[in-house]
Amino acid sequence: MTAVQDDIQFAELHDAPVQYMQRLRDYYLALGYDNPYRWAQYAHVPFCPPDKSLSESRIGLVTTAAPFKPNAGEQGPRAPYNAAAKFYQVYGYPSDRDQFLGISHLGYDRVYSTAEDSNAFFPLPALREAAAQGRIGEISPRYYGAPTNRSQATTVQQDCVDILRMMQQDEVDLAILVPS
Repeated sequence: MTAVQDDIQFAELHDAPVQYMQRLRDYYLALGYDNPYRWAQYAHVPFCPPDKSLSESRIGLVTTAAPFKPNAGEQGPRAPYNAAAKFYQVYGYPSDRDQFLGISHLGYDRVYSTAEDSNAFFPLPALREAAAQGRIGEISPRYYGAPTNRSQATTVQQDCVDILRMMQQDEVDLAILVPS
């Protein structure tokens, strides 16, 4: 191994990653919940190998980004946290039209992230390009929004069921899940 060069500039010691998992557990306890937040973690996850190649598959996109809500305040890039922008029902919108989606309703590090690159939370333009290049078969006729209600039971028993039903209607072969 070679010695570290003098011109490499490491971050300051205080500039460490946010310990968000512990922070979220502590936050739930501070809110008065009886137990800390627990991430969904399954002992057995079924794997279903695709029966089509990617270039022959219809791809569905699932995002936690929120559609624009009139009268809900600032929702664009660099917007402060905005609980009024949250949504509580699964949605499906046409994938052949551009529409504003934002993440102001989510808690994320606004010092180091600006939400200006929507491909980070809604890569529909990249999927369109992949379809045009033949890397994927086609994009589903709609994309799907999954609420971030912080209830695993609601997510698994209602939201996932609704999204699966819509994807089956749209004959989706593979899904890309993009949590924000």
